[in-house]
Amino acid sequence: MDQYIDKIPHVLVLYAALLFSLSLHEASHATSAYLLKDDTAKRLGRMTLNPAAHISLVGTVIFPLLGLMTGWPFIGWAKPVPVDPRNLSTKSKRFGYALVSAAGPASNLVLMLLFLPVAALIARAFGGHSLTLRGDIFYAGLTANLSSLSTLGLSAGQSVIMALTGTLVLINLLLAFFNMIPVAPLDGGGVIRGLLPVSTLPRWDRFQPYMIIVLLILVLTPLGNFLFTPVYWIANHFIMPVASLILGA
Repeated sequence: MDQYIDKIPHVLVLYAALLFSLSLHEASHATSAYLLKDDTAKRLGRMTLNPAAHISLVGTVIFPLLGLMTGWPFIGWAKPVPVDPRNLSTKSKRFGYALVSAAGPASNLVLMLLFLPVAALIARAFGGHSLTLRGDIFYAGLTANLSSLSTLGLSAGQSVIMALTGTLVLINLLLAFFNMIPVAPLDGGGVIRGLLPVSTLPRWDRFQPYMIIVLLILVLTPLGNFLFTPVYWIANHFIMPVASLILGA
């Protein structure tokens, strides 16, 4: 029991970052649809960063919290934003829907790019003149490792700030990548379906149930490490080099 109690601060930081990121993700879908003349989501109050408008009891509360507490791979999601493709102003309704689908992952990429320099600058400030300490603080922040941040000399408040900004970098990279996997009902499925020739759609739709099963197997087993190889590559070849430049390393 004590091990779960000790994890509560870590879980709360991760969950706060996830909740904010999911809310922006769904609000971006709603806003892009509205800009393309479909106000369905706006009328339902989905053009907002208020998490209450987007929460799914299972996908946004139960599954993520269970996953964070137990260490099992978790899949977090919010209520899907309703879109009526018939209202979209684009000449091709399918292409318009693809744009709306892409808006969510795009918002996560923007958040990742925004918080990357913010987290690195905070780590630089908290690390003082030690380049090694700056790097250690930044890396611990990426994983919301509050105990490591405390060991590195940060106060409780500093640890939370560093963990929250660092986690927003990694979580948004994961959300952007995962949601662009080309499987319905993920956003990538909507994007690909909007770009495929009409003649290929029946075959594409027939394969979707099988692709979902494969995706679940990959996510819920150690094979998921292979699935997220591109995320590790981006972290090692983009996030860390950019952070190193800002940290002064």
